[in-house]
Amino acid sequence: MRGGQDPRDGGGGVFEAATGDGPPLPGADAEQRSREIRAAVDGLLQIRRLTGRRGGDPRAAPADWERRQPVRAVALALESGGLAPSSVDGSGGRVGTGYRVAAGERPGTAVVEWLGPPGSGAAREEAAALGACVPALARLGWEALLYRGPRGRRFLEVEPMAD
Repeated sequence: MRGGQDPRDGGGGVFEAATGDGPPLPGADAEQRSREIRAAVDGLLQIRRLTGRRGGDPRAAPADWERRQPVRAVALALESGGLAPSSVDGSGGRVGTGYRVAAGERPGTAVVEWLGPPGSGAAREEAAALGACVPALARLGWEALLYRGPRGRRFLEVEPMAD
């Protein structure tokens, strides 16, 4: 990265994919956000082309930097797949229903949950919603396995597909 610019950003600053733990994404800027996501994915694929196997499909497996930052990479894959992130307000209370990406227990893995504010019905939606996350992740070289955690809540454990 030269001059502090991140090659995955959409232009002006460092692009950050939504992990589900930030403020709601502004609806008025949806088109701009969409352009930023496309630019970030294009940059990601270019990095994979330059650093990957010769002749390999750049969508087949994450690059080394993604493996070191799986939360960012998985969040980008989900957001680029058109899935909505959850969101929190200034006090940390959940205000939006959607995916949330966090670090997994094992290095190089991430966990995806489907969360929403109390009474939102997120728990009832989670099986179908997490199922919709799987193809978005696979499209960019991530493998997701569905598990049931405490209190029966489902989550995906996500890791890079083998090279």
